Amino acid sequence: MSELVLSDVAVSYGEQRAVLAFNDRVDAGDWVGLIGPNGAGKSSLLRAIAGLVDHDGTITVGGDDLARMSDRERARNIAYVPQEPLIPNDMTVSDYVLLGRSPYIGYWSTESKHDRRVIADVLDQLRLADFALRPLGALSGGERQRVVLARALAQQTPILLLDEPTSALDIGHQQQALELVTELRREQSITVISALHDLTLAGTYTDRLVMLHEGQAVASGPAAEVLTAERLGEVYHVCVTVDVDPDDGAVIVVPRRGFPVGPPR
Repeated sequence: MSELVLSDVAVSYGEQRAVLAFNDRVDAGDWVGLIGPNGAGKSSLLRAIAGLVDHDGTITVGGDDLARMSDRERARNIAYVPQEPLIPNDMTVSDYVLLGRSPYIGYWSTESKHDRRVIADVLDQLRLADFALRPLGALSGGERQRVVLARALAQQTPILLLDEPTSALDIGHQQQALELVTELRREQSITVISALHDLTLAGTYTDRLVMLHEGQAVASGPAAEVLTAERLGEVYHVCVTVDVDPDDGAVIVVPRRGFPVGPPR
């Protein structure tokens, strides 16, 4: 188990600054949700942690600087599920999930018995064993979402990054996917950092929320502290009602009509 520390992390694309001096510490086993409007910097921050974009500042896992790690070493520490993963329709489920073992397989080697056992265990855990030989193009959206998650879990990393993991799913499959992440986190003590658009889901499943706006963190803490009607109005330019369930403390964000200010920026 390793803590993730981000110190003055900044991401730019040419002259456009996407993330500005971001600082945070994510303890091992925690689930942190990144929220904020489109263009706030959520995806750029996740991509920086995954090593997919250049960044300033430092990112460490268990005290080790990710910038000093090889791609293979980084892939043994962090698994990343992008918002729109590349899914070859003619590849089988088993072969696709096997790609998650790439950090452990030599360049001129083939998968070992251990690798195949890991794949079998992950497929079984995500209730995908019956789909192992099925092509990805024959799966439903919810099934493909589970397969993408299975590939990430096959990396057996202590940290899992999820960029909008439920964006293409209906409400039933959204809940199933997040319940699955919750179950896996509890069983394997995985640290999860996820970007989520649905604020109610974000507040329900995560331990802590970090709200980004124009590349900066403007709030961090439990959902009930971060998801206030006033702050959401300022950042998202919306009118909402925020309720807290008295039984389980879940924060529920409900849009309202009639917000009098102009269009979103």
